[in-house]
Amino acid sequence: RDEDDINDVTSMAGVNLNEENACILSTNSELIGTVIRSCADEPFLSSEALQKMILNIGKRHDIMELNSDVVNLISHATQERLRGLLEKLTVIAQHRVSTHKGSDRYILSSDTRAQLRFLEKLDHLEKQRKDEEEREMLLRAAKSRSNKEDPEQLRLKQKAKEMQQLELAQMQQREANLTALAAIGPRKKRPLDS
Repeated sequence: RDEDDINDVTSMAGVNLNEENACILSTNSELIGTVIRSCADEPFLSSEALQKMILNIGKRHDIMELNSDVVNLISHATQERLRGLLEKLTVIAQHRVSTHKGSDRYILSSDTRAQLRFLEKLDHLEKQRKDEEEREMLLRAAKSRSNKEDPEQLRLKQKAKEMQQLELAQMQQREANLTALAAIGPRKKRPLDS
C-alpha cells in the first residue's frame, strides 16, 4: 500500500479523491449532469446543393439514394481541406513577406531586378538614339529648300511639322504636371504598415 501511495500523484499531493468526490456531490448535487450544452453541428456547405451535386455524380455510378451522414461528412471534409490549404497559404505568405536581406546566412547570387533595370535602360537609350536620328533627318528634310513639288519631300516636311507639334505638346504637358506637383506639395511615401 505504501508503494502504491508513492506512485500515486494524488496521494503524494495530499489529495483524497474519495473526500473530494463526496464534497462535490454534497454541494450543488442537483445541478450536476442536468445542464448539457453542445454546439449544433452545422454543415460548412449548403446541404441541399451538395446533395444535388453528389446525386448528379452518383447517377453515373448507379447511386440513387444518399444518407444525410454522407453529406455532413463531405461538408466537414471540405471544411478541413480548405482550412489546411488556408493554413499553408498563410505560412507561404509569411515566408514571402519576411526579408532575408540582413541575414548573414543568405548570399545574393544574382540580382535579377537590377539586371532587368539595366536591360530596360539600354533599350530606352537605344530607342532614344533612334528617335533622335529620325528627328534630325526630319528636321534636315524640313529645312532643305529643294524641289517643292516632290511628294516625298512634302511628306517629310509634314511629318517634321507633326513631330515638332508633338514635342511641344509633350513639353507643355510635362510643365503642367510639374506645376501641379509643386502646387500639391512634397510627396511623402505612406508607410506600409498603415
